[in-house]
Amino acid sequence: MTTTTSSKIHLNSIEEAIDDIKNGKVIIVVDDEDRENEGDFLAAAELITPEMVNFM
Repeated sequence: MTTTTSSKIHLNSIEEAIDDIKNGKVIIVVDDEDRENEGDFLAAAELITPEMVNFM
């Protein structure tokens, strides 16, 4: 389930994020916009590639 916030940011469900991580994708986990409003890159360590590290 993808949702859209008032500032046009698309957010995926936890289940979708877990599936993406299991499939070797990098995701961005964001905090509340009322806090620091920043994101962290996240990937499964056993599936990470040198290209993913360079991207991060």
